Amino acid sequence: MTILKFNVDSSPLGAASPVPVPVGTPVPVVRTFGISPANNARTRTGVWECSPGRFRRQVKQAEFSHFLSGECSFTPDGGETLEIRPGDALFFPPNSNGVWEIRKTTRKVFMVFDEGAAPAA
Repeated sequence: MTILKFNVDSSPLGAASPVPVPVGTPVPVVRTFGISPANNARTRTGVWECSPGRFRRQVKQAEFSHFLSGECSFTPDGGETLEIRPGDALFFPPNSNGVWEIRKTTRKVFMVFDEGAAPAA
């Protein structure tokens, strides 16, 4: 087994790209640094950063996130808005749909789980 280590402050984030499904303007841009285990490329952990704006969440798998900086909210479809600040942690069950509103550039550490993965032996 190889233990993967990265630094959330100094890991190089990828090139900025617009979110896939923006809601209005400005169109937020995201940058990520991600690591996937060799035996399961659909399970991924890393750092995510997003500029201000609104967009629909596109992740279908379960996700855990710990917020490091910024100010944002998430409104699940049919649910109440969750205000999110640095230090907050969230767990999104699979197929959690809704709208992100990023008010100040936000950075989080995340883990997206592959719900279809075979159980560990």
